[in-house]
Amino acid sequence: MRIISGQWKGKRLVAPLGETTRPTSDRARQALFDMLWHSPWAGRELVDGAIVLDAFAGTGALGLEALSRGGTKGVFIEKDRAALIALRANIANCGAEAQVIAGDATKPPRPVHAATLAFLDPPYAGGLLGPGLEALDAAGWFAPGALICTELGAKDPIPETRFETLADRSHGKARLLVLRG
Repeated sequence: MRIISGQWKGKRLVAPLGETTRPTSDRARQALFDMLWHSPWAGRELVDGAIVLDAFAGTGALGLEALSRGGTKGVFIEKDRAALIALRANIANCGAEAQVIAGDATKPPRPVHAATLAFLDPPYAGGLLGPGLEALDAAGWFAPGALICTELGAKDPIPETRFETLADRSHGKARLLVLRG
């Protein structure tokens, strides 16, 4: 697993051993960022200068990819101890300036800055996407018009939300949804 593009292109990312953390594949990340750069509802300027939130961060691959491509501030929320070790190592390896919150994305603190680009990649089949979206929204984590990129299992149900669905694509075992706040 590596950073695909931007200032940290080619940097290797570490992941904890075991099945607890499931990093987004390079292929799915590339597909997601291609959508973000080339869709009529997005564009490179969306990523460039973005305030990035990576909730259920795991290794931080999604948030670090956004920062590598021009995001300016990054906040990562993760509660798993082994994932936090990998996340902090990946942030240090990239030389990213980012805040790590060791906590539950379904019970987040209030943000210092609302995110303009958010990533939510909870464990598949855990039913956490809906509660995570609601909790982060209620706490003020999404700026008006923010893009929220989510990953869930291909067969996981899509939660009912107030957000507009801009894209719904399957990539192997992953299903990518892009929502607008």
